[in-house]
Amino acid sequence: MKHFEVPAGYRSRLITAIKLKRKENDKLKKDFTPTLLDLGPIKIYLARHFGFCYGVENAINIAYKTIEENEGKRIFLLSEMIHNPQVNADLTKKGVRFLHDTNGNEIIPLSTLNSDDVVMIPAFGTTLELEAEIQAKGINIQKYNTTCPFVEKVWNRSEQIAKKGYSIIIHGKPKHEETRATFSHAASNTPTVVLNDMDETILLGKIIAGDLPLTDFEVLFKGRFSPNFDPATHLQKIGVVNQTTQLATDTQAISDYLKKIIIAKYGAENLSEHFADTRDTLCYATNDNQSAVLGLLETPADLAIVMGGKNSSNSSHLVELCEQKLPTYFIDDASKIFNQYQIQKTNWKDKQSEIVDNYLPNTSPVTILMTSGASCPDAVVEEVIYKIASFYKVEDSLEQLTEKWESELN
Repeated sequence: MKHFEVPAGYRSRLITAIKLKRKENDKLKKDFTPTLLDLGPIKIYLARHFGFCYGVENAINIAYKTIEENEGKRIFLLSEMIHNPQVNADLTKKGVRFLHDTNGNEIIPLSTLNSDDVVMIPAFGTTLELEAEIQAKGINIQKYNTTCPFVEKVWNRSEQIAKKGYSIIIHGKPKHEETRATFSHAASNTPTVVLNDMDETILLGKIIAGDLPLTDFEVLFKGRFSPNFDPATHLQKIGVVNQTTQLATDTQAISDYLKKIIIAKYGAENLSEHFADTRDTLCYATNDNQSAVLGLLETPADLAIVMGGKNSSNSSHLVELCEQKLPTYFIDDASKIFNQYQIQKTNWKDKQSEIVDNYLPNTSPVTILMTSGASCPDAVVEEVIYKIASFYKVEDSLEQLTEKWESELN
């Protein structure tokens, strides 16, 4: 897989050594057991896979090259490039400005742009409508396109099955940038509707099965289906794709549920005529990180720490998984760990923060599970590890472990 150049400040000597060692011993990525950092009074288990994914490194690589190549020009991003506060703050410091917030609200009027400006598409992609509006100003927006290749894979697969007459069901958060972009691309080719979760899937299933009247469709999915969507005809042939950062298990469950509805209505022998196989659209990085967390959670521990931006969908889902097993603290960087007694965590559901006292138990050793989202720099993970290690005066042990792993690499 292609290697990208990302700023050294995002890297970590400790984490790089761990990842390279694990990759050397598990080239096929079949071992999802965590990595143990045994520091005596504290034991930290790191998930097998975490941190920057291919799509994020690709986006960062393009963004920094764009800045280097366009000195003196005004440079804009359609919205946050990725959902990580450190990366977006760094880009802002270099003069990059955001045209929209994460909900699509305009921050800088598009009317102020001119043909000499540089506009980048974020890793989530963008809508065809917004892309056309930018291009109409004489700006070549495709020149600086950081859209994740795996998001584009979803778009391409959607287009393929659209040509065969299938409608598209998108499993995604309706307001998320990626979902809005995928909806725009899919809807340009075929009738499309967005489902948020299994509850909505069950309702759609009842409409397909005839257990709810077709008129309920417009009410239940208002604002989330393409123009002229006719449930009477457009739900006869469907294919399910997803916002790539959703829980893969949730997307699969939604797909399996709708498949059963289709089989019940049309018969198993006619399944392929009414239901498209889209399992190949699930993002490998999302799958790996989620599978690694499931492997991580098999280790008995006192608490879990998940690092990532509060608006990061994939990070939120890792928190969701961890919270099912043990106390979990969702933070964006080491500054949210005030000391060994207090931590400020984010609620992954409503994005509100709260300060928690006595998050570290008074036991020995203290066992902590750790992971991070796909847009979180490894440097952040290292800073969190070192900060916690400092409470127990075992920073030297971390240095020794780093040197040990580096020496063992071929």
